[in-house]
Amino acid sequence: MNDYLISVLLGIVEGLTEFLPVSSTAHLRISEALLRLPLADPYWKMYTIVIQLGAILALLLVFAGRIIEFIRTFPEGEEHDRTIWNHPLTLTLVAFVVTSIPSLLLIKVIGKHLESLHVMALSLLIGGVVMWAVDVWSDRSDPATKHVEKMSLGQAIWVGLCQITSAVFPGTSRSMSTITGGQIVGMSRPAALEFSFLVSIPVMVAGTGYELVKTLHPKHLEGADAITPLVMTTHGWIVLAIGLIVSFFVALGVVEWFLQWVRQHGFVPFAVYRIIVGILLLVFAPRLA
Repeated sequence: MNDYLISVLLGIVEGLTEFLPVSSTAHLRISEALLRLPLADPYWKMYTIVIQLGAILALLLVFAGRIIEFIRTFPEGEEHDRTIWNHPLTLTLVAFVVTSIPSLLLIKVIGKHLESLHVMALSLLIGGVVMWAVDVWSDRSDPATKHVEKMSLGQAIWVGLCQITSAVFPGTSRSMSTITGGQIVGMSRPAALEFSFLVSIPVMVAGTGYELVKTLHPKHLEGADAITPLVMTTHGWIVLAIGLIVSFFVALGVVEWFLQWVRQHGFVPFAVYRIIVGILLLVFAPRLA
């Protein structure tokens, strides 16, 4: 298949799944397997990482006004009832740090699971069941925290800890782990979703930057961990640009739609979808590997 068409398809997959609780990592891995892309090729490793920047830029555009408002009201908050310790910006940073440190320490474990379709299938399946159960339970109770501005430091720490599972077990989904984690500690669906989006900005920027530098400037490793130095061509830059632009525009529409959806519906449809995809992947993973 033409590389440009492949880039369009992967950009659509990335944009559609990055912020939905269905795991963009698993969907990109499945798509790459179906397209028979050489996963050991350093270019495609780098490509999969960089097109996430398109989704990040889309999220920044959607939340630009909200972020500016948070900066303007720091540290007292909009209602002057916040401090430097529980302002949304501080809580976002806290969740990011709580996620980042253990993830860096577990980097070798993460690397072993990153391309495993079996791990992704189980993560999709188990995560779907957990998400379904938590969302039904949350729907039957009155959430104590209905707005991000009312979050506590403890809730931010908990969400950050939950997010580690998405790093260690690809297929879990960063959105799923943070949204479900937020609901468990008494956050409403909209509040949990908004904080999930806020936390994803520094996490994705840091993770994408780290992986990109590692790919473009690999250390001199031996054996299976060795990475061939990447040499970019004009063709490679064009293919990359197509994927990044497509993922940006698709993610832009998805984020806007998802924010509206959550205000009126729950996450059960996404949980059901995860369970179905997880079961199918368990069955067909040997053929795709």
